[in-house]
Amino acid sequence: MADSLRVIIVDDEEPARLAVRQDLDALGGVTVVAECANGFDAVKAVSEQAVDLLLLDVQMPKLDGFDVLELVGKDVPVIFITAYDEFALRAFEVHAVDYLLKPFARERLAAALDRARARRGQTIANPAAVRAAARPAELQVDRVVIRDGPHVHVVPVGKIDYAEAQDDYVAFHTAGKALLKEQTLGDLEQQLDPRRFVRVHRSYILNIERLSRVELYAKDSRVAILTDGRKIPISRAGYQRLQELL
Repeated sequence: MADSLRVIIVDDEEPARLAVRQDLDALGGVTVVAECANGFDAVKAVSEQAVDLLLLDVQMPKLDGFDVLELVGKDVPVIFITAYDEFALRAFEVHAVDYLLKPFARERLAAALDRARARRGQTIANPAAVRAAARPAELQVDRVVIRDGPHVHVVPVGKIDYAEAQDDYVAFHTAGKALLKEQTLGDLEQQLDPRRFVRVHRSYILNIERLSRVELYAKDSRVAILTDGRKIPISRAGYQRLQELL
């Protein structure tokens, strides 16, 4: 069938996956190439399968739907399956991402599939923009998800020692290693709790729990000494922000 869609179903609840599969079987025109019970399996499946569409649950433990979307990139069209409120649904609409609000009728799924077929070949909006628009601005992230080749690292923000800008990437320094993620330091700063993290330099965000002391390096120049002895520079503006926080 020329317009058949290769689909991956992602939901942590088995009854929900079964219900979606039954609806897809009844509607036809769809080949389910994988069913995934968690975000890690979903990311792996997308890397191993040719897929036209993700049917992706938003609320899942460890890696939620936004994390999965961010890790697979914007080349895979997504229909979100969600119990989110109206604010989040408007965000999905603005960013041209279709959604199914639980519980949904088979006819609503059919309409979403038709929309996916019509948009085949198009990319979705920037995953980070979808995430930001669908979450209230006052909510800070509690973890950072980083893809490292075939591996996915879920780093609780409390485990971050500091973050360092490296061109178009941010290096997250944690547990003696640096993990790179394509992101700007400014975007990261907006996501972190300002009571715990401070932009001490244009290229550095510091977890203040890792700060041991501040030393004068040169005239109007200071360095932060971390609890493990590492040093990062502090700008004049960064020192003012640090003083306000402490």
